[in-house]
Amino acid sequence: MADKSIPDIPEARTPDAAHEKAVSGNAPSRDGISRRKLLGTAGATGLVLGAAGGAVGYASAPSEATPLSSLGSNRVVFHVKHQPGITEGLQARGHLVAFDLAAGAGRKEAAALLRRWSATAERLMAGEAAAHDDTDVARDAGPSSLTLTFGFGHSFFSRTGLEKQRPVSLDPLPDFSSDHLDKARSNGDLWVQIGADDALVAFHALRAIQKDAGSAARIRWQMNGFNRTPGATAHPMTARNLMGQLDGTRNPKPAEPDFDKRIFVPSSGSNDPAWMANGSYAVVRRIRMLLDDWEKLSLKAQENVIGRRKSDGAPLSGGTETTAMDLEKTDAQGNYVVPGNAHARISRPDQNGGAAILRRPFSYHDGFDTDGVPDAGLLFVCWQADPLRGFVTIQRKLDRGDALSKYIRHEASGLFAVPGGAARGEYVGQRLLEG
Repeated sequence: MADKSIPDIPEARTPDAAHEKAVSGNAPSRDGISRRKLLGTAGATGLVLGAAGGAVGYASAPSEATPLSSLGSNRVVFHVKHQPGITEGLQARGHLVAFDLAAGAGRKEAAALLRRWSATAERLMAGEAAAHDDTDVARDAGPSSLTLTFGFGHSFFSRTGLEKQRPVSLDPLPDFSSDHLDKARSNGDLWVQIGADDALVAFHALRAIQKDAGSAARIRWQMNGFNRTPGATAHPMTARNLMGQLDGTRNPKPAEPDFDKRIFVPSSGSNDPAWMANGSYAVVRRIRMLLDDWEKLSLKAQENVIGRRKSDGAPLSGGTETTAMDLEKTDAQGNYVVPGNAHARISRPDQNGGAAILRRPFSYHDGFDTDGVPDAGLLFVCWQADPLRGFVTIQRKLDRGDALSKYIRHEASGLFAVPGGAARGEYVGQRLLEG
């Protein structure tokens, strides 16, 4: 087993620093042609991550939008301190997929599977073909900010005889009043998050991961999501969800001194097992938005539900998107300008004992029912060092009176332990499976 100090994994970094270290316009293509030449972008080494980073509200914004023609050359490295796909900016396309180990498969088969998945992730994130039976779906594309992230569900540990290594933080989530959960689309032994700024690159990775599973695991559920493409707006900005609201304004920022403490498991002094050092916990929720009901509301009513202006995300108490919300401000009638049950008021960290989560969602649309009602909403993914102090604390508060609850429905759920990044020569989860 590798040294637990993990000396060769880069430190956690902001998206802008990640760009400087990880993005390469010169990665060779399958035919030996540089990505820069392949994509025909003279500025491929310029601003390539800022637009995506700004979409979740914590990257410094460049003065101009990233040219769309440079997106394919963006590269995220695989061997890092924290797994990729957590602090990077929102990606245009995403797939979430859970697997269950096959009957008779155990720790040995799981280790072999994670070794295959890690090798495939490293190759695909570098813009290379899969090692075996590549489908050529992404043959003409660059890395396109591809990330693959791997996690373990509660059931994985009993399936592999590793119950003593199961973190207490992975205990099942409590029930909430807005839950209408489909068990067939919830939880799972293994979880994979795939994101990219090109739909074909993302699908290529999904197919490769599924093929790598072979006879060791079968797909339990799979969901597809999307976000606005970086560079589609005149300048980088916080993403909008399908309700038209800016979503992610108060995301914790890597530059904040307590960011790592809130989002990542420390390497020492934690109640978590040693194999979770530098890891995080992902809560995954498929949240259906009742858009027909929502869109019947007036603009003012929608803004009162959220507590922010729809146009620019500024709090109803005034200012800009980043202005601190004045919870005590009242109107001429003495009513709070930001209603007492407004979503943005209730979910604030200072209203929840400092609880904070890093939101990194995808929107989804899975068609219409026979009455023309859209099956659409949010593939909500949030990251935290402790789910009980993060998501659970906030959701319990929302459960007691969030105005938004009337217009959403939680239809699937999962909680996954996501270990730290793999050092060079390691695979993800090796410290658990070979420790």
